[in-house]
Amino acid sequence: MISSSMAAQTIDQVLEALDGIILRAWESRSRMGYFAALYRRVTQAVKDGIGQGRFQNGPLMETLDVVFASRYLDAVNQFQKGEQPTASWLVAFKAVSDSAPLVLQQLLAGMNAHINLDLGIASAEVAPGAHILTLRADFFQINQVLSDQVSAVEQEMGEISPLIHLLEDLNLRTTTQIINFNVDVARDLAWAFAMRMAVTPNALWPASIAAKDAETALFGHTLVHPGPGIDLLLAPIRLKESDDIQRNIEVLAGQTPASATAGTSV
Repeated sequence: MISSSMAAQTIDQVLEALDGIILRAWESRSRMGYFAALYRRVTQAVKDGIGQGRFQNGPLMETLDVVFASRYLDAVNQFQKGEQPTASWLVAFKAVSDSAPLVLQQLLAGMNAHINLDLGIASAEVAPGAHILTLRADFFQINQVLSDQVSAVEQEMGEISPLIHLLEDLNLRTTTQIINFNVDVARDLAWAFAMRMAVTPNALWPASIAAKDAETALFGHTLVHPGPGIDLLLAPIRLKESDDIQRNIEVLAGQTPASATAGTSV
């Protein structure tokens, strides 16, 4: 099994690394498995999309997927080793040990770090300079894959959070926005960031990434802790939400981790 600390070279290796994170989270009853479970579904959908010719440039999409996913895998490894990941991921990972946010908020914190920060960086890495323009169609297509999977998970979220439908009644859920996270806005900002990074001199990358990371982390904090007023509105939903972390991971993954049925461990 590929460890999250090892560099993945293919989508299959990314899937293996995600399987490892999910399984360890399932066994230790860690909410770290929530985003990993969603992300595995996205990665599998991207792999399937490449095989089905859904993208204009399949080989480049695999490269982008691996570079993109590696930023998450590296962040997980750094956090687990007690090192410092990006501030955006630190917000998401700290939310894992906080029982107050909804499962959905924890997913959104991960999506925030990965889309608003990582996606632009990964895109600029695989398509630097003017080449970034050739990536546009597939960039928006890969975001559609993400949106499709998030929508699928939302359909299943009722099993974890029976009152999650109240988000619409509370005007905290619309077609494109969940709490404070707007999928369309995130996509457009990520593309703008990718184009900016693609023409940024290498020497200025650290400062550019640090500035974007600080901005993204601040927004991530508002997703996890949107304020007393919204927290109060969300409280009844959280009260009825499942605290069975293993079962929640299974629902989000759309499957049962291997150790749940085979008694194996890693």
